[in-house]
Amino acid sequence: MGKGHVTAPAIYLIETGRTRPSLPTLEHIAHRTNKPVEFFLADPGGTTDAGQAALAELEAMVADGRYEEAIALGRSLLDMGSSAHRLGRIRYSLAMAHLQLGQPEPAEGLLAEARRHFEAINDGVMVVECLGAEASLAYLTQRPDALAIAERGLAACRNLKPIPTPTEARMLAIVASCHLTNHEWDEAIRFFEAAIEVGGPLIDLRKMAKMYSDLGSAYQELGQIDTASRFATRAVALLEALRDRVSLARSENNLGLILISRGELAEARKHIDRALELSEEADLQVGRSNMLLSLCELCLQEGNIDQARAFAQESLELAERLHEGLNVATAHMWLGRVADRVGDHETTDREFAQALRGLEHLGTHERVLQCHGIYAEILERRGDVARAYIHMKSALQASRPGLLKNKAGEDKERAGTG
Repeated sequence: MGKGHVTAPAIYLIETGRTRPSLPTLEHIAHRTNKPVEFFLADPGGTTDAGQAALAELEAMVADGRYEEAIALGRSLLDMGSSAHRLGRIRYSLAMAHLQLGQPEPAEGLLAEARRHFEAINDGVMVVECLGAEASLAYLTQRPDALAIAERGLAACRNLKPIPTPTEARMLAIVASCHLTNHEWDEAIRFFEAAIEVGGPLIDLRKMAKMYSDLGSAYQELGQIDTASRFATRAVALLEALRDRVSLARSENNLGLILISRGELAEARKHIDRALELSEEADLQVGRSNMLLSLCELCLQEGNIDQARAFAQESLELAERLHEGLNVATAHMWLGRVADRVGDHETTDREFAQALRGLEHLGTHERVLQCHGIYAEILERRGDVARAYIHMKSALQASRPGLLKNKAGEDKERAGTG
């Protein structure tokens, strides 16, 4: 197993019990045998040492929102070859820091390794926490399997005896966030409220602020603007106090969108500009395209067509580079709406066709419904009633799959028996 990696004298000393393999050597053997490092080690029990203290400091940094510091410490612990029994928690904490900074690529591999570690030592709670983080990663990168991963994690959590309340609250909030991403507003609100009820005072302020921000977005989409504004304002106030730039950027953007829906455009611009400024300070790439689309919507409301088009195009290019499928499709939809404003029917049709193809490919029924509905309104205003009717039918089919087919079957049956 060690050939090509460990010298013959070192192998002899290990085999005769005169020395122990180093952590890199153990990791090499584990890789060759397709087993986690923990498979080869005895349980050290409740030992406390400098490594344990460093792990506690790492976890505290993540909890306090000191993500850059956490990444530096976590990487140093991995490079030093920390105890294999701490590797799972180190990798999990490191992944969470990357996730909070909107850096999904390094988080993905760390989470996969951390989950393998916890599965190997039969730590059910941390396996669930890893599933929750993987679901967060999936919805951050706009993967269609985010909700399925989150639901699997919630089910696994509820199979634990006893059910860990903080973990269950986190999983409910993650399921809610996935519903929010899918534009399933009522379900998002239901799961957020369940998370708050289950977690109560155990929910930390940072997570509570994120839930407030997301609840604000859901209530806005349901037309309950005053309720949305209250939640969004609370979220911004909490995150300002916590000095969490990344989360604050997203919450400022959400509040800006709510203010647009209230017609308070000047105030909306302050918050969306602040969101973009914070994202630049934090070097936030993932999700930045959302803020550019918010500026596109704001400019369109203000009648600044050229600037709206520029923001939509910039958002499209960024979303394509980061493979954010939902935002790519949404950017095409906004480019179609901009083209409609200037009477460019050909571009409007082309952009909406691309948006619908993208959304249908992703299987996001609620977003497909919304896109068909917006396009149908545009076609109706244009006087193309026949095509508008087709898209309204498509919207209905997207919202209730099988309805039109079943209705057609019923009509045919009635015709045969009439």
